[in-house]
Amino acid sequence: MSLQIDHTDRKLLRELQQDSRRSVQVLGEAVGLSASACHRRVKALEEAGLISGYSAQLDAARLGYTMQFFIEVGLTSQSEAALEAFEAAVQGIPEVLECHLMAGHSDYILRAICRDHEDFERLHRRLSARLPGVARLHSNLSIRTVKMRTGLPI
Repeated sequence: MSLQIDHTDRKLLRELQQDSRRSVQVLGEAVGLSASACHRRVKALEEAGLISGYSAQLDAARLGYTMQFFIEVGLTSQSEAALEAFEAAVQGIPEVLECHLMAGHSDYILRAICRDHEDFERLHRRLSARLPGVARLHSNLSIRTVKMRTGLPI
């Protein structure tokens, strides 16, 4: 289903990105709609696939994850079977928060979190041992997050 979005839909999407826990009444007031009209628009945006889900943003450091790494991965082969095998295997490693297929020097870049150096060593060994076709890993430790945005510029 496709949907043409207008100025009100864009405002609604911006508001939802800031705080999706608000009631449709409060959300509607923020964008100038009644609760029922707001509810209909949100449902239409969900059905059109513009809203793919809702989630809570957790504080990694308060949960004990004090280290974040960006790991460049080079594979021994870039065949379709090798890429599919790697992508399937990386799904089973919970510390890997993101995996991006890349154009350029690396085949993939992973974003991973760890509790400490020992945790990272275990993760590194697991990545080397469990992920099929890995030729090289190059890890970069993030010192500090300068900007993190979870929403899109609507």
